[in-house]
Amino acid sequence: MFSKEESRQLKELFWTSFGKSFPRKWLLYNTKLKGFSFKFHFDNKTALVALDVEDDLEHRIKYWEKLVALKAILLDDYLPEAIYNEEYILDNGKEISRIYVPLEQKVSIHNKNSWQDVMVFFNTHMSLFEAFFDEYKEVIEG
Repeated sequence: MFSKEESRQLKELFWTSFGKSFPRKWLLYNTKLKGFSFKFHFDNKTALVALDVEDDLEHRIKYWEKLVALKAILLDDYLPEAIYNEEYILDNGKEISRIYVPLEQKVSIHNKNSWQDVMVFFNTHMSLFEAFFDEYKEVIEG
């Protein structure tokens, strides 16, 4: 068991190490589409990359319909293991729409032995997510 401070330091060390191991500028929130963002998630149980749509309901529906229309392309050409979830509930209770790819192995941000696998997973899968977005951004904006 780790204290809150030890946990915070490990998380900070992981993200610093990831940035040094894979030095590039990720899109994340800089998609130029309101409420449309890419996210990395790593905690003491799971690691995943995600595309979140969390704007007002009207924009969320508009973007989600476009993403559903592109689902076969995303799954066939980029991320075959992507999971579409139109009504994803965040830990804070907020409902968003999310497409995500979980790392299918037991990992923990508190276990440095799992960090390299997570970093490689993040780099590979987020790069594919961003390539999909770059190719189909105009369709999604519609």
